[in-house]
Amino acid sequence: MIQRIIIGGSGGQGVMLLGKVIAQSAMLEGKQVTWFPAYGAEVRGGTSHCMVTIADSGIGSPYITAADTLIILNQPSLGKFKKLIKANGLLILNSSLAEAGRQTKIKVLQFPFTGIALKLGNLKVANMIALGVLVAAQKTVKVNNILKVFKSMAGAENPKLLEINRRALEEGLQLNHG
Repeated sequence: MIQRIIIGGSGGQGVMLLGKVIAQSAMLEGKQVTWFPAYGAEVRGGTSHCMVTIADSGIGSPYITAADTLIILNQPSLGKFKKLIKANGLLILNSSLAEAGRQTKIKVLQFPFTGIALKLGNLKVANMIALGVLVAAQKTVKVNNILKVFKSMAGAENPKLLEINRRALEEGLQLNHG
């Protein structure tokens, strides 16, 4: 098994954090993992992306030229990365900030991650809603391991951060079952 994921968005949308959570969760499951970040010149507000590869055995390169999955949080990132998705790949799209148009060779799951995050009371958790959609669609990593990573990142001193991320993940898991 090997899964190649590209996550794209603008600086400040939690692109790198989303990649780290996926990578660390996969490591807890004993998988081989690479996490390859790339920042735009502007960082916050500019484009950013990361590449995550998860495998059962060694990974030759962290750079992805053909992705199994794209998680796209804004329109400029869709334009930049849509050509890298494999036929029959999965595009998970933030429909609050991007539009895929008609797609025939890939599966598209699009939901208004930004709008849902606003309803939860924290714009910054749109990335974790997207993670819930990914996990529901592909069982990439186990929810209990994601929660362990959340706990290690938030720490015991910040239960509100842990709770909002857990709620966002749950929202994303439910979207793909609806």
